[in-house]
Amino acid sequence: RFHHTSTSHLCSCSKTVSDEKYQDPFQLGRKDLKNLYEDIKKELLVSTAELKEMCDYYFDGKGKAFRPMIVVLMARACNIHHNNSREVQASQRSVAIIAEMIHTASLVHDDVIDDANSRRGKMTVNQIWGERKAVLAGDFILSAASVALARIGNTTIISVLTQVIEDLVRGEFLQLGSKENENERFAHYLEKTFKKTASLIANSCKAVSILGCPDPKVHEIAYQYGKNVGIAFQLIDDVLDFTSCADHLGKPTAADLKLGLATGPVLFACRQFPEMNAMIMRRFSKPGDVERARKYVLQSDGVQQTTYLAQRYCHEATREISKLRPSPEREALIQLTEMVLVRDK
Repeated sequence: RFHHTSTSHLCSCSKTVSDEKYQDPFQLGRKDLKNLYEDIKKELLVSTAELKEMCDYYFDGKGKAFRPMIVVLMARACNIHHNNSREVQASQRSVAIIAEMIHTASLVHDDVIDDANSRRGKMTVNQIWGERKAVLAGDFILSAASVALARIGNTTIISVLTQVIEDLVRGEFLQLGSKENENERFAHYLEKTFKKTASLIANSCKAVSILGCPDPKVHEIAYQYGKNVGIAFQLIDDVLDFTSCADHLGKPTAADLKLGLATGPVLFACRQFPEMNAMIMRRFSKPGDVERARKYVLQSDGVQQTTYLAQRYCHEATREISKLRPSPEREALIQLTEMVLVRDK
């Protein structure tokens, strides 16, 4: 079994990036994301002041825009691969906007389901405006994203991106259920992780590759890169729930345990501490369960094992994207896999 003691020797994925070629993904993608949030707000033209205020609440320009960033970098990497074009097409930029809208709508709905009170360091929409209005605001953002999607006018792109919305709902249902068998439980967790987090990144990457390049092999590369980075991103998120402090994370820690969720670190810890099985099955509902489970996780190698698994997904993402013709954008996408692994919030 693989043991990691520190994050200092995390994944050597980016060793292919020499210093002169090193590109900060956020710098490289910035010009294509200029006015991103203003453009999103234009999509959300609404008649009632309250709905507008709710929709604008998360689109405050303070988010990392991680998903749109990946999408525009992938668009450029595929365009360069196909015909050396260095421009992002308007339709590809629209996909980046739509991806961020779908993602934000899912956050609004997730916070209602989880009865969460903080997100990105501030109060949630449901805490301020109430659950009913929060559900409607999420629905409205989704409908505006659908209108923007229809405007692209490409039926393949519509079917690729509506798959994301279906996956988000199915992922949420998977999260509400659980499995008794240990192996089934891990497969269930990874499937839920794909549907809730990775599908959006995978399918958005695929969509921009379709718009930029006719080669199905490139579409598959883009999809696989997005899928692997997306799963790794969520695995690290699940690790941070145990290792980061609430102030840093912008939301309470051990939040998943409090919601009754057994994430990667818990499932790995359970192999060392079988007494956690009963707690997982009752979704940490007894008094003291959350604290005990947290202690078990931190005593086990659950955090290291989950981190190691995330490294493997990042390594796979790098392997896929390396099939494209070299470009600063391709190198930045490789660099992003490293950033996913070492982020602390």
